[in-house]
Amino acid sequence: MIDIVGTLRRSWQQLIAHIDFPLLLITLAIMGVGLATVNSATWDSNHRMLSQLGNMGIAMIVMWFVARLPPQKLMRFAIPLYILGVVLLIAVFLFGIKVNGAKRWLSLGFTRIQPSEIMKIAMPLMLAWYFQKYEAVLKMKHFMIASTLLIVPFALIAKQPDLGTALLVGAVGFYVIFFAGLPWKVIIGLIVAGASAAPFLWNMLHDYQQKRILTLIDPTTDPLGSGYHIIQSIIAIGSGGAFGKGYLNGTQTHLEFIPEKHTDFIFAVYSEEWGLLGNATLVFLYTLLIGRGLIIASAAPTLFSRLLAGAITLGFFTYAFINMGMVSGILPVVGVPLPFMSYGGTALVTLFLGIGMLMSIHTHRMLVKK
Repeated sequence: MIDIVGTLRRSWQQLIAHIDFPLLLITLAIMGVGLATVNSATWDSNHRMLSQLGNMGIAMIVMWFVARLPPQKLMRFAIPLYILGVVLLIAVFLFGIKVNGAKRWLSLGFTRIQPSEIMKIAMPLMLAWYFQKYEAVLKMKHFMIASTLLIVPFALIAKQPDLGTALLVGAVGFYVIFFAGLPWKVIIGLIVAGASAAPFLWNMLHDYQQKRILTLIDPTTDPLGSGYHIIQSIIAIGSGGAFGKGYLNGTQTHLEFIPEKHTDFIFAVYSEEWGLLGNATLVFLYTLLIGRGLIIASAAPTLFSRLLAGAITLGFFTYAFINMGMVSGILPVVGVPLPFMSYGGTALVTLFLGIGMLMSIHTHRMLVKK
């Protein structure tokens, strides 16, 4: 009997050996809020919440496997995953399926995949590996090569067009380059160059993208068209008041005024039901998540680990900031889901893959130091 108990204890310890429980508990708390909100947003069809539970189970299994891989093994996936992602993006450009005017999906016969999701992980992996390789001899040419590695997939994703995902991929790539030591004078120069090129960049945007930006300035110019999303989400957020209308009592939600209420605009559903107090709680949970990720990054023993952990963590911040900003009307609508809250399988697996990498970096740090 004692041997059985001892065996079970050792098995359990091996099972959870590479799980960072503070990070896991914070993530599960946000996921719990997300599941409840998805349930409210899709009250008439509970299959979406059940489907999201299944997505969560798959995502956590992926997280567990990745957490067990030491950072040295993660590095081996950098080049193959990046090349695979770029090849698939080119395949989307040539043979992709067009849905609602955007060519973002690739058909495999039995299912469809969105290759741009791969780049959210492949990009920081690739750039972190690159800077680790040339850590001792870093020069400006290395930053230029890294920028090229970033621009290629960014341009392919933006061409689909999928500006939201392109911004996220561009952001995590930039974070790696910045943490690697990109000089401030170069950053300031890029900002000045970007501002100078604004008129040219404006002309490169699609008509619907220009309309989204103009609608941001004054949504009432097209209240039943491009301004509808922002107007309805702002009404929902404002009507929640300080303490919200209560769970399942959101009128904007259940009278079908909020579009994409279980995906991109789930924050409006949550805000209407839980109000300012609920929003403050959610922001606090995201702050804990980002804080934990930065602690892991600061304690990482290698440049690769620090760059990867920092980029993934700030990627979570960028996700949340862009989504909350667009739903509350301070940023253009670009179709970015709220991390660990919005319904969706591919995005959730990608997010938990990032969590798994953070756990890997944290729980293997002593092995690397030795």
